[in-house]
Amino acid sequence: MSAPLSIGYDRHNRYRNFNRNRLPSLTRSWLQDQIMSFTIRPVNPEDCETILSLIRELAVYEKMLDEVVATPEMIRESLFGDRPDAECLLAEVDGDCVGFALYFFNYSTFLGRQGLYLEDLFVQPEFRKQGIGKALFKKVAEVAVERNCGRMEWSVLDWNEPSIEFYKSMGAEAMEEWTVYRLTGERLKSINKIDSV
Repeated sequence: MSAPLSIGYDRHNRYRNFNRNRLPSLTRSWLQDQIMSFTIRPVNPEDCETILSLIRELAVYEKMLDEVVATPEMIRESLFGDRPDAECLLAEVDGDCVGFALYFFNYSTFLGRQGLYLEDLFVQPEFRKQGIGKALFKKVAEVAVERNCGRMEWSVLDWNEPSIEFYKSMGAEAMEEWTVYRLTGERLKSINKIDSV
């Protein structure tokens, strides 16, 4: 016998202690509309510590927290310096930042125009399945179209099935014939020491 559905209602007018998956689809849709109103906005310089906090949460999910060396100052310079390296959007629920999308522009020699690279897309676990990730993704795609980009690309870890399914649902295709290569740290700095072939 299944456990009874429990819905709480606190003084802040928020439902709590319920399992959305146990609700009929119509009721679930209505309830989500009642409890989840969010906004997507560009970041400002005061958001940099929040952005870094979200980056760290993403890194924990991707099992890469030890690789995060960025600081709020570095994020601020990258987004708001004299020559910004990237742009970022934030998702807010009741004034709290719950997700972000960070992207930058590259260039396609084949297309003869710039492309958009989505570096990170993240929504905190408790706010997923509410359309926030989809809204962030669509907004980034709008930016790509507005800037006349020839394409929009990103990478996803091969074990991250939820993200893979999400991107497929958005019409994306996996580039199976490509492999990513990378130089970092000392290997990048010492590249000139490698003998020519």
